[in-house]
Amino acid sequence: MADTIAAISTAMGESGIGIVRLSGKESIDIAEKIFIGKNNKNIKEVDNRKLTYGYIVDGEEKIDEVLIVYMKEPYTYTRENMVEIYCHGGIVPIRRILELTLENGARLADKGEFTKRAFLNGRLDLSQAEAVIDLIKAKTDESYNVSLNQLEGNLSKEVENIREILLNIIAHIEANIDFSDEDIEEIDYKELEEQANLVREKIEKLLSTASKGRILRDGLNTVILGKPNVGKSSLLNAILRENRAIVTDIPGTTRDIIEEYVNIDGIPLKIIDTAGIRDAENIVEQIGVDRAKDMVNKADLIIAVFDASETLTDEDFHIIDIIQDKNTIVLLNKLDLPNEYDKEYLQNLIPNKKIITTSIATGIGIDELENTIKEMFYSGELNIESDAIVTNMRHKNQLIKAEENILDAINGIKINMPLDCIEVDIRNCWDNLGEITGDGIGEDILDKIFSEFCIGK
Repeated sequence: MADTIAAISTAMGESGIGIVRLSGKESIDIAEKIFIGKNNKNIKEVDNRKLTYGYIVDGEEKIDEVLIVYMKEPYTYTRENMVEIYCHGGIVPIRRILELTLENGARLADKGEFTKRAFLNGRLDLSQAEAVIDLIKAKTDESYNVSLNQLEGNLSKEVENIREILLNIIAHIEANIDFSDEDIEEIDYKELEEQANLVREKIEKLLSTASKGRILRDGLNTVILGKPNVGKSSLLNAILRENRAIVTDIPGTTRDIIEEYVNIDGIPLKIIDTAGIRDAENIVEQIGVDRAKDMVNKADLIIAVFDASETLTDEDFHIIDIIQDKNTIVLLNKLDLPNEYDKEYLQNLIPNKKIITTSIATGIGIDELENTIKEMFYSGELNIESDAIVTNMRHKNQLIKAEENILDAINGIKINMPLDCIEVDIRNCWDNLGEITGDGIGEDILDKIFSEFCIGK
């Protein structure tokens, strides 16, 4: 934290501008050594937060024409002195400017170190800091809005509200334990149980958003499944509106997993085209089939495709067995060809599964498929604009631990266990919730969290 750090904060490559960023006590002094303003003006002669035109120099050599701004602590992203240099976006100028900052006293920032400093300096709590990387990686407007709400503190506020209830319970219990001989109002176990149940309900409400929250953050893991030549790759191309997968009449054309993201009205779909399920003719195809079966076990949603122009085969019946207990949408494809069986026959084999008749080759049924996915996802009540939504697996795990703690406390209250035993569970619940916002979290967990960031953020 005593070091001044520097990093490139824009993606490497050719672009209109590139940004080199510094944070730390020596930021402004380092900038002074490498910047000459118009009319030889020193950077310290310029007003705080005011963009200034000039040159980055290495001795007498001009490196690049730039705009530069310095921002004094504590009113900065990291709550430290910061400098940002806006240069031309080519690889050479931005790299040379970074090298100059390092030669003059800065060190290269670690991944996520600017945001880590913002957390350690109290600018953000940990859940807000994690929302920064979610904003950067957001794949749809909906996932962006959820991340923005978390950055603004929606989840933090809800967690702190729960912790405040727990803290009041702890204070009341400790007062009864420590001052039992004093004129302190004795704890009513029934009232204590009501307060604990209120905490449980609030935790469960947050946990109920975790499934949809994870999908908004990471995408709905969707596997296209079927035997060879039923139209799986054609379906992928139709959903993507581009020819991403190779389509031929030769069975076994798709031998490896193809993954792409698509946005369906705010739902990020991680759509996976797999090798056709059949007894493979060679080892390469068999590896693809094995991978397809493995992806099925990890899927949030399966789109099973059947060819209505052919009678059902052993491979089809094997797929029917696979999807019986899976979240599945079934496509009965090739309506444009003479049919060997109908929707009702297939429905009897897989009751309670949504079946859509399609002709992927002509585009029939694609809109209905997308609408069905939207209905499945948005079937529950989830107010993305205002609700605190759990999108992070770490947060979910802490909530599960907190839920277990409060349930243990409730069970203890019901059998009138001693107050000091009940307090242990209440305090554990309080501690586990605190780790969501960073209260008492270990350095090893912090390092893991911020290692997922890009350098420069």
